[in-house]
Amino acid sequence: MIGTDIQNGYYQDHRRIENTLPGRKVPWLARLRSEALERFMAHGFPSSREENWKYIDQLPLKRRHFRPARAERPLSKDDLVPYLPDDHARWRMVFVNGRFAPSLSRLEGLPAGVTVSGLAATLEHEPAMLEPYLGRYADINGQGFGALNTAFMNDGAYIRLGPGAIAEEPVHLVYVASGAGDSVAHVRNLVVAGENSQGTLVETYLSLDDESCFTNVITEVISAQGAHLAHYKLGQESVRTLHLAGIYIHQGRNSQYAACNVAGDGQWVRNDLNVVLDAEGGDCILNGLYFTAAHQQVEHHTRIDHRAGHGTSRQLYKGVMDDHSRGIFSGRVVVHPNAQKTDARQTNNNLLLSENAEAISRPQLEIYADDVKCAHGSTVGYLDEEALFYLRSRALDEDHARNLLVYAFASDILQQITLMPVRAYLERRLANRFLKGPPSEA
Repeated sequence: MIGTDIQNGYYQDHRRIENTLPGRKVPWLARLRSEALERFMAHGFPSSREENWKYIDQLPLKRRHFRPARAERPLSKDDLVPYLPDDHARWRMVFVNGRFAPSLSRLEGLPAGVTVSGLAATLEHEPAMLEPYLGRYADINGQGFGALNTAFMNDGAYIRLGPGAIAEEPVHLVYVASGAGDSVAHVRNLVVAGENSQGTLVETYLSLDDESCFTNVITEVISAQGAHLAHYKLGQESVRTLHLAGIYIHQGRNSQYAACNVAGDGQWVRNDLNVVLDAEGGDCILNGLYFTAAHQQVEHHTRIDHRAGHGTSRQLYKGVMDDHSRGIFSGRVVVHPNAQKTDARQTNNNLLLSENAEAISRPQLEIYADDVKCAHGSTVGYLDEEALFYLRSRALDEDHARNLLVYAFASDILQQITLMPVRAYLERRLANRFLKGPPSEA
C-alpha cells in the first residue's frame, strides 16, 4: 500500500531522534508527542476521499521519505538580504533548516512585556510557560501532517505579548531552507497575545538553492480580550519545495486579527487557516494572493467559526494561474446558534492566463442563527478582451497590455497591506513578474 513504508520510515526517524528533542523529559510534552505519533501511525496521510484533500496529488509526499533536516548550515546575513522585505527590521529571528540561528538574528531592545525566543530553548528551560497553549488549538486529528509536526516538533518561534504590551515595530520570522535536499523541517510557532496587547508578525519562507525539501509548519495564535494582531506570511521557496502550513487562531472578546498570505513559489503549497471567534465582538480579516505557473499547485483552505455574537469576518483571496498550474480556494464560514448579529463575507476571484490552467473555488456558508448578515461570491475568468483592445489602442504591445491587466488584478490585495515595507516589497515582486520593471515604468 502506497504510503505505509513511508509512515514506518517516519516512525523509525522518531525513535532515532526522540531522545534529542527539546523538553523530552517534560511529562506533558512527551505525552503530547507520543499521542501525535500514535495518531499518525493509526491514520496516516489524508485520503483523496476526504473533502478537503480530494483535489491534490499527494504522491510526492507518499512516495518519498523526507528525513529530518540537518543542523544549521553556515550562512551570512548578506545571503538573506535579497529575499527580505525589510533588511533593516529591528527584530528578526532566522531559522535555518528549522533551527534557530542566533548569529543571523537580532532581538535587542524588545519592549517591556514582549517575549521573543526560540521554541526549543523555551521547551528546555521554561516549559511551564507553554503548557496552557502548546498543542491545545492545533488539530492533529483532522490531518496526518499536523500529527507528524506535533510528534517531531523541535524549534520555531515563541512570541508572547503581555497584557497591555505594544510592539510598535514588527517581529520578522525568516525560515531558510539551504542544502536541505530530501529533508523535512517541522516548524512550530506559538503566539500568545495578552489582553489589549498589539503586535505585528511577518513570516518569510525562502530557499537558497533548488533542492527538493518539505516544510511542515504549524502556528498557533491565541488572542485575549482586546488584543490586536497583524500577521503576514510570504512564500519564496524553490519550485521543488513542498510546503504545508496549518494556522490556528483563537480570538477572545473584542480582539482583532488581520492576515495576508502571499504564495507564488513552490511545487505544492497549501495553507490551512482555522479561526475561532470564541467571544463577542471578535473581528477577523483574511486576505490572500496566489499566482502559479508551470505545474505548480497552490491551495488555501479557510474555516472561520463564529461561536459568539456581534463578530465580523472578511475574506478576500485572488489567484492568477498560468500554464498547467492549479489554484484552489476552499473557504467555510460557520455561524453557530448563539452567534447572532454576525457579519461575515468571503470573496474569491481567479484569473486564468492559459486554457490549461485550472481554478477551483468553493466558498461555503453554514448558518445556524437567524439574525446575521452573510454573503459569499466567486469568479473565474480570462482577461477582458475589451480592456486588452483599449490598452493596445494606446500603443501598448499585447504582452505589455496583458501583464498590466494582471498586475492591476493582483495588486488590489496589496493595497490592503498597511505595513509599508512589506507592501513595497511585494509590489516590486509583482512588478518584476508581470511588468518586467517597477510600477512607475508601466
